[in-house]
Amino acid sequence: MNIRYLIVAVLLASCSAEQEATPDQPLDILLTGGMLYTGMDAPPVVGDIGIIDDRVVAIGSLSGRESALTLDVSGLAVMPGFVDIHSHAVRDDLNDGIFRWPDAENLIRQGVTTIVGGPDGSSPLPITDTFDALEAAPASVNFATFVGHGSIRGLVVGEDDRPATEEELNLMREQVRLAMESGAFGLSSGLIYAPGRFAQTEEVVELAKVAGEYDGIYISHMREEGLAVLDSVNETIRIGEEGGLPTQITHHKIVGAPMWGRSEDTLRLVDEALARGVDVSIDQYPYTASSTSLTILFPGWSLDGGRDALLARMEDSEQRQRLKDAIVYNIEVDRGGDDPANVGIANCPHDNTLNGLNLSEILRLQERDVSHQNAAELLMELVYAGNCSAVFHAIDEDDMRNIMRHDRTMIASDGGIEGPSERVPHPRNYGTFARVLGHFSRDERVFAPHTAIHKMSMKPADRINLYDRGRLEVGAMADVAVIDLTTVLDRSTFDAPHRYAQGVEHVFVNGRPVLLNGDMTGELPGRVLLSSDYR
Repeated sequence: MNIRYLIVAVLLASCSAEQEATPDQPLDILLTGGMLYTGMDAPPVVGDIGIIDDRVVAIGSLSGRESALTLDVSGLAVMPGFVDIHSHAVRDDLNDGIFRWPDAENLIRQGVTTIVGGPDGSSPLPITDTFDALEAAPASVNFATFVGHGSIRGLVVGEDDRPATEEELNLMREQVRLAMESGAFGLSSGLIYAPGRFAQTEEVVELAKVAGEYDGIYISHMREEGLAVLDSVNETIRIGEEGGLPTQITHHKIVGAPMWGRSEDTLRLVDEALARGVDVSIDQYPYTASSTSLTILFPGWSLDGGRDALLARMEDSEQRQRLKDAIVYNIEVDRGGDDPANVGIANCPHDNTLNGLNLSEILRLQERDVSHQNAAELLMELVYAGNCSAVFHAIDEDDMRNIMRHDRTMIASDGGIEGPSERVPHPRNYGTFARVLGHFSRDERVFAPHTAIHKMSMKPADRINLYDRGRLEVGAMADVAVIDLTTVLDRSTFDAPHRYAQGVEHVFVNGRPVLLNGDMTGELPGRVLLSSDYR
């Protein structure tokens, strides 16, 4: 017998025995006959799940138990709700994201029950403002957060490309300490974005040390994911190693054809660090395109001083040409994918008629020749007018699968909460978790369903010490998804992203049904999760 299967069988048997010794009180919810995936990387066993209030109270054979709601889930997979460890559900605009669509239907219909915000070095400050807002207006999903290094640097140092002074470094330490004491689960960085990119490695190490004092992790959008990706992986490992805390490469990818195939090298660096005792992990979304602001194609020097300084550089003919040359280079070798058609506009607030069009299509509509030079001019014009977010097709499928298979990789969306709108967002918002279960696990057999589930539930939960979520255990919080593994599928595409995933039948958050028999219930039982509650 497979040793992992044996472990799960023993666990479930012990849980059942434990329940038999407790008073025979009625259950609130009883799920019978399902294939139970505990969240461990082990095959399922058939059994029942009993829930009272917000907890799983019984696992095993529960035939005859009285329950207010009994669901026969025979033939379906019962698993922990997924934990999205990289979520942009909370945005600067408190009328958007989780506050615009508190039912989080795009996530619930994938089986997601907990989201972790504050990624890429960006978080609200103070984070307690977001906590208060979500306490006042709850969502359907639980919310945890990191504190953003870039946000802290912007507050203390500003947008300038210079090292922090010792006084400023102390002020930044205090901001990290305040956030960790308020409930943040770690420090995130976006070292490819201003102002985080202006920080020296030593600065980030010092701030990571503070997060480590509170059992937090360091999670980073690295400085480079293209030509300098190996240097960036080494830097991420160094920050964890010298900072004395777990470190995570977030949305790991290899960008740009010149570097395709180098995932073998980045993963080797991870393995070597693990071998010498560094606690390194990875998260990833299952697509060959990224999505972020158009300024990702701009060189770092052009962002020094913030938006006003950037606009002034674009108005100076000499600096504009220098900027244009750098953008052309990035179109050729980096996220531009060596073709303006590989850059598609997701959201242009100043002109939403451009949403869904790629740079080549926009140039043709404007009766301009399609070329890298004209695409660079167009990018500068769009950023000057107000900036846009875009989707960038520049990732190789083989690298993506290689990273996905790695034992230290977990799944995260790098998306947020979306609903029908004029935006044309990346399909990862609607399809990440269903795509892993349906396309990659079931259809492509990249790994077994229990491995996929582990990478989306217990693995990310344990990474931030959420030891009562991401698992089916007696005493665990009742965040539960019931999914038909034969039909689960992502339906969202790059051309038509606003399509909900299929195959998720029931979802419970803190013991309350948010999705029942395939229908949203309107329940909003999500909670704010604080790291301080887990220390």
